[in-house]
Amino acid sequence: MRKIILALLVCAIFTPFAMSAVTPDVMAPIRQFIDGFNKGDTKSAFAAYATGDISIVDEFAPYRWLGPHAPQDWSAAYDKHAQATGVTDGVVKYGASTRTEIANDAAYVVIPTTYLYKEHGHPMAEEGQVALVLHVQTGAWKISSWTWTGVKPHPAK
Repeated sequence: MRKIILALLVCAIFTPFAMSAVTPDVMAPIRQFIDGFNKGDTKSAFAAYATGDISIVDEFAPYRWLGPHAPQDWSAAYDKHAQATGVTDGVVKYGASTRTEIANDAAYVVIPTTYLYKEHGHPMAEEGQVALVLHVQTGAWKISSWTWTGVKPHPAK
């Protein structure tokens, strides 16, 4: 019985230290994904995602992508939508997190964003937010879900 109590005590003491071995910068994979998107570097962008089921919600059809290939499916749908609507030069500007909640190996992060692009050559803007869920996989934070929400597109100023 004494060994069981000692083992539980050791786990209780060292679990926070084990979790601290995880990169403390939960924003790292978020920056990696958005910066990869902005540069057209899909390899880097996709590497920011967790393995397994991913969930993405965005403003163009079919609006929701689920499963282990959701990032790739979303990217293909984005390209198709951009071609159909004359969207070029898409770039996402983002700020510091306005909310970060971390519980063990899971995190919820909200960041302000502005999506800038050209539609048939006309500069457009959409201010909004991205809410993301991240999980620790192989010692690093990885994106497992994100949702975009924002205002209707309008001419950029």
